[in-house]
Amino acid sequence: MQNKSMFVEQAQESLENTDTGKNFDDDGRPKRTGSVVTASAHIITAVIGSGVLSLAWAIAQLGWVAGPAVLMAFSFITYFTSTLLADCYRSPDPVTGTRNYTYMDVVRAHLGGIQVKLCGIAQYGNLIGVTIGYTITASISMVAVNRSNCFHKYGHHVKCSTSNNPFMIIFAIIQIILSQIPNFHKLSWLSILAAVMSFAYSSIGVGLSLAKVAGGAHARTSLTGVTVGVDVSASEKVWRSFQAIGDIAFAYAYSTVLIEIQDTLKSHPPENRVMKKASLVGVSTTTLFYASCGCLGYAAFGNNAPGNFLTGFGFYEPFWLIDFANVCIAVHLIGAYQVFCQPIFAFVESRCHKRWPDREFITSEYAVKIPFWGAYYINLFRLVWRTTYVILTAVLAMIFPFFNDFLGLIGAASFYPLTVYFPIEMHIAQSKIPRFSFTWIWLKILSWACLVISLVAAIGSIQGLAVALKTYKPFKTQN
Repeated sequence: MQNKSMFVEQAQESLENTDTGKNFDDDGRPKRTGSVVTASAHIITAVIGSGVLSLAWAIAQLGWVAGPAVLMAFSFITYFTSTLLADCYRSPDPVTGTRNYTYMDVVRAHLGGIQVKLCGIAQYGNLIGVTIGYTITASISMVAVNRSNCFHKYGHHVKCSTSNNPFMIIFAIIQIILSQIPNFHKLSWLSILAAVMSFAYSSIGVGLSLAKVAGGAHARTSLTGVTVGVDVSASEKVWRSFQAIGDIAFAYAYSTVLIEIQDTLKSHPPENRVMKKASLVGVSTTTLFYASCGCLGYAAFGNNAPGNFLTGFGFYEPFWLIDFANVCIAVHLIGAYQVFCQPIFAFVESRCHKRWPDREFITSEYAVKIPFWGAYYINLFRLVWRTTYVILTAVLAMIFPFFNDFLGLIGAASFYPLTVYFPIEMHIAQSKIPRFSFTWIWLKILSWACLVISLVAAIGSIQGLAVALKTYKPFKTQN
């Protein structure tokens, strides 16, 4: 669903007669059938992902007071700005205006100029960062399966150290193969499978945490999180708190697909009204789920909560369930990687086709017959470009194989521009809110406050990456 419209300009279909028009919407495209239920499901699927794995660690850095408070603050801000963005789907009027099919189309319609380029940089930068982050996370989960079996066989005292790099290479090879499938977004079964895997491993994490707490585990927790002088130094406490904010921001980064989800809704009732209801349902559900993962994880592990609560081995048994959860993570991220990289492929390839329409290397398709498959069409440019992209993301993942630090950086970089800045600026432009009016002032205060929070989170994550690089040992599993 996300890829079908994300960043891809689709040709308008003409209405030939009245009977045909019954099957098409006001813009000439096939009639949309989405509802509150489907949109809510899409939002929940888009939001719940690998970010949930770091929430126990994030709550441990902030404590019982600040941790849930920051989680709720991001929830409220995300919901509020998503309602502003929902009104911008049509322009200039939110109910009767012209449809905009992608986030960049919405920015182009309401702000225009350099803002469109800035939006593109933020969006595609976020997509690239997510594919690198997914390579890291998937390899860590693959390593965790190997280590889990080692611990079960030789005991928990054994180091069982394993390098992430071979598993990143395996993940990259799988992605190179999958990336060569044209129109990958039509394989909806993979998105459904990825969503099921996401719920599976998240639920296993919550269940194991609950079982550990119910079993009488007395982990050391506090109102302010990790203790200065006991768990960390004063400077480490500050940096980790900043990084934790970035991790929580990453968990709520779904605004990039909001317009694409709204573009699936039927026209009546108005899409913006339905989308606001769906956002409330989706964000409320995911916040409840996140709070369960974060707070139960912190209660189970205390101030020693691992960065990834399914691969940090706070849980050793039952080892088969840990293995299954980590396999679910790997399968989910194999599909999720394609969801996020396909828009990048489509953008680059469409630009190259427009610029060099006569280059045979770019445009020619060569048919190859594959047994039990049929004819498969190979495009040399697609083969080289997509393979190069996957290799580059794998190399960057090998250079920065640090789960929490990288997620925090992605969250900090994408949350402010895509979740806060553009929705607020477009709402001001669409509603023609007067400068220095009360509404204008408090919207600007919210925007600037979120900018400061994002900068703080980015600084903390960069510092975490710098420290991790200094102490990095290639054959020590990074979590």
